[in-house]
Amino acid sequence: MSTIERIDIQVTSRHLLDERLDAAVRNLQEIAVLTGTHGILITRNGPGHFTAELSDQVPYGISELLH
Repeated sequence: MSTIERIDIQVTSRHLLDERLDAAVRNLQEIAVLTGTHGILITRNGPGHFTAELSDQVPYGISELLH
């Protein structure tokens, strides 16, 4: 698997959040398709701070948001 398995996102506006989350999911989808075993887990760590990462706990083809 590629070395880019986790992307940290810190933003100050909803518009930037949508843009950066979309970009992170697209990037991680490109990696996930190579193995077909990991989904994408998005975690809200605090106000304006999120992490998007490949996870074997999320089924392939699914993106899941944890609050």
